[in-house]
Amino acid sequence: MSSGRQPARTQRSPGLSLGRLAGIPVVLAWSWFVITAFIVLVFGPRVSQTFPGIGAGAYAVALGYALLLAASVLIHELAHALTARAFGWPTTRIVLNLWGGHTQFASFNASPGRSLAVALAGPAANFVLAGLGWVILQALTPGSVSYLLATILVWANLLVALFNVLPGLPLDGGRLVESAVWKATGSQEKGTVAAGWAGRIIVLLLLASVVGIQLLQGRGPDLLVIVLTVVMGASLWMGATAAIENARMRLRLPAISAGRLQQRAVGVPAGTTVLAAHRLLRDNPGAAVVLTGPSGEPEAVVDEAALLAVPDDVAATTAVNTAARRLAAGAYVPESAAGQELLQFLARLEGNEYAVINPQGAVTGVLHQRTVVQAITGKATPGP
Repeated sequence: MSSGRQPARTQRSPGLSLGRLAGIPVVLAWSWFVITAFIVLVFGPRVSQTFPGIGAGAYAVALGYALLLAASVLIHELAHALTARAFGWPTTRIVLNLWGGHTQFASFNASPGRSLAVALAGPAANFVLAGLGWVILQALTPGSVSYLLATILVWANLLVALFNVLPGLPLDGGRLVESAVWKATGSQEKGTVAAGWAGRIIVLLLLASVVGIQLLQGRGPDLLVIVLTVVMGASLWMGATAAIENARMRLRLPAISAGRLQQRAVGVPAGTTVLAAHRLLRDNPGAAVVLTGPSGEPEAVVDEAALLAVPDDVAATTAVNTAARRLAAGAYVPESAAGQELLQFLARLEGNEYAVINPQGAVTGVLHQRTVVQAITGKATPGP
């Protein structure tokens, strides 16, 4: 139920569109139907025991509980979205899913205070709903179906609110840790890493407490409770891990530049002979050869293996173009491009190989997409 930070990329629909609420698209993820079916099947028999003679209506009551929970989550996420909108953060959509939901938005002018306000708006909405549910309870007859549903509404919102304020990502309360470290260090990314580790600790404590409480009560672990806790813990652990990895990638960005990551290269006019290219490679070991057009714009990169395959007896009369792979149109970046600016350059270009040029427009290197990805993620990527 934590609030997302970036708009989702274009992809196939994650679920059933429910239209717009306050102008924000709302999507019911396919996984929501899984948890709803589980709630109906598990709570239906319990409702039947509480109200003998209700028959199949017990499952309708259980479905009502699932819908009340979905409505509570929707209001939780809407509170995130509306608070984000107040700060001018564009909201992409609200998604209700297996574990509740999430709100996708972009925080362009984030600060520790604003981030915390957006995150805590969701739990605050649940506390308000719990209070309203308690007021409604006072007007209902104890022991009735409506009283049961109102009671569930109160407790569900209290539990959702209290669970979400736990101080660890991906829970909303993780923004408290993030904001505190962000304020102290001036780095949101360091705050996110700290909050992600706090989230991992919460998962371990959650698992230990569930097992420990059952053992202290003198009974064996309830398999269903253990399975649910492990599945939920795995989801939270993956969310915390993703937050940590994304923050670490953002921390690496300032040190990444085209000039640092490029393979050194020499630019030569298209039409240069294979023999001349051989000499360039011999005089510049480890360098690549980039062909330029009449205007000096990079057009192709010489394939060294193809170059060496050209017979010596025709090397002096064969243009090196025959042993080159063409670059996509405009596939070159300034060697000074760094961090987010470099990513923006590459996002606009086609292909996975780019020429690097200096301020005078001369070719200084070749940049490979896999090299940039490896520098950002810290993980080796397969070669071409």
